[in-house]
Amino acid sequence: MALVPKMMTTRDVAEFLHIHEKMVYTLVSEKGLPATKVTGKWLFPRYLVEQWVENNVVNFPDTIRPITANQRLLVVAGSNDLLLDKTISLFNRMYSGHLAVFGNVGSMGGVRALRNNLCHIAGSHLIQDDEEEYNFQFASQEFERLPVVVNFCKRRQGLMVAQGNPHEIYAIDDFKRPGIRMINRSLGTGTRLLLDRELHKAGIRTDKIAGYEREVARHMDVGLAILSGQADVGMGIEEVAVALNLEFVPLRWERFDLLVNKDVFFEPLVQRFLGIFQTEDFKHVGQNLHGYDISMVGKIMYQESL
Repeated sequence: MALVPKMMTTRDVAEFLHIHEKMVYTLVSEKGLPATKVTGKWLFPRYLVEQWVENNVVNFPDTIRPITANQRLLVVAGSNDLLLDKTISLFNRMYSGHLAVFGNVGSMGGVRALRNNLCHIAGSHLIQDDEEEYNFQFASQEFERLPVVVNFCKRRQGLMVAQGNPHEIYAIDDFKRPGIRMINRSLGTGTRLLLDRELHKAGIRTDKIAGYEREVARHMDVGLAILSGQADVGMGIEEVAVALNLEFVPLRWERFDLLVNKDVFFEPLVQRFLGIFQTEDFKHVGQNLHGYDISMVGKIMYQESL
């Protein structure tokens, strides 16, 4: 069985791509088709296969241009985040003649929306293979020319459990215990990527975890499921646990960045949004949320290596 859901066999991939099964092995060795070997058999995460197909499209239409025509509407898309929600509210209050809107499509969805010029700014916290850097590895797969990467915050991710921690869940290893019910985030979110990585490292089969397939869209939804007794544990950010009076088991600090296409980075609307980071109102909000660090906010990040 696969360590993650929605895995495809060699035959599945051959049928999906309408090719002979032997050609799948050639694509793995020569064309970089994402694959992994479990118990000697090749398995393929479906979402990575679909992404590989998208990335290998040729003659992609060049008629899509950055959304710059409407100088009063700012579109932000990507990862669900409480500080980002509050920042958008600040923008709308400070600039009443303009409107900022948010599309909650997860980190990967935000990166792809930016690539397709469906938004001005994408919020993302996709952890890279080195477990040190964020976002560049994924952006390089989607863009020929990397966008500007601006740090928004660091925030603490961990496990949320009921007050008193009645099931004594203190680490990822506790997911191995029978009877533990979890609530999950959607595939393509940075939180889900982190969880899947940690489960894989611990050698935990996701098909053995009750509730793994049950997905919700927001950190707050995870917390509410635990608060109502529908689940015993879920991964989320510390501020949600504090707000709902849940207990929080910290796992790691992660970097949350904003990605902006270079074509629109210096547009007045984008610069006004980024300029909010220097206001006292923003600093007050950021410093009073639990598990947030805004000491690097506004700093342009550069990739060290891939």
